[in-house]
Amino acid sequence: MEILKAENVSFSYDQKNYAVKNVSLSVNEGEYLAVIGHNGSGKSTLARLFNALLTPTAGSITVDGYSTADKDKTALFEIRKRVGVVFQNPDNQLVASIVEDDVAFGPENIGIKREEIDERIDYALKAVGMEGFRKSSPTRLSGGQKQRIAIAGVLALKPRILVLDESTAMLDPQGRKEILSVVKKLNREDNVAVIAITHYMEEVLAADRVAVINDGEIAMQGTPAEIFSRIKEIKAMGLELPLAAYIAEKLREKGFDIPASVMTEEELAEALCESLRKI
Repeated sequence: MEILKAENVSFSYDQKNYAVKNVSLSVNEGEYLAVIGHNGSGKSTLARLFNALLTPTAGSITVDGYSTADKDKTALFEIRKRVGVVFQNPDNQLVASIVEDDVAFGPENIGIKREEIDERIDYALKAVGMEGFRKSSPTRLSGGQKQRIAIAGVLALKPRILVLDESTAMLDPQGRKEILSVVKKLNREDNVAVIAITHYMEEVLAADRVAVINDGEIAMQGTPAEIFSRIKEIKAMGLELPLAAYIAEKLREKGFDIPASVMTEEELAEALCESLRKI
């Protein structure tokens, strides 16, 4: 079932230059959508448009039937309950000195009763694997742990869509791996729709569908395999291939029989073994 729909959306910060141009995109309940594009392509602007932090200059965005352009406070309230955004720097989203207070901040602000808030704190911290840190200070946590708490704060609102705006950009490889694992679990087990805006191509492979943004417009949509098989177009837009796909491309240039569909390390190892057996 379609939960978010953008129709012919454009947005300009200065009424002259458009950060987003004529974008049409939909997200289904429980879907995992990756959004990629070069720096300045309009990805982060889209994230802010999705939960009404920004309003389209032209076109429309609806979330579960509510328009982001509706000035009625009830509509904005319902949209922001449904669409939670986690930004790049977790320090900018942590507001309390104790983890449980930070997670409770969102539910408290939408008038949830205290008994239910406690239940939501338990749910959110368990969902991100941080239940043992309920009484801890966020300042004493690692970058990956802080980002988990930022995600928990959003999950406590029980959103139907989780938007990750370069949420792993400031983390080390292990931290990125941890956050990706949490997000995949939420998507798979709790049916939370995910919109992952990222420039790490390995993260894109977890998605059901990929939208490529180029200079504010959607240039391509498809599965990860479909998108990354279009190597020349991807490179022309200033993007990279996942590492395994890049190695596969170089091996093909050397004469190895490696399918263009190879995207992961496991697929590469299997294809390389098969190619070597033919020699």
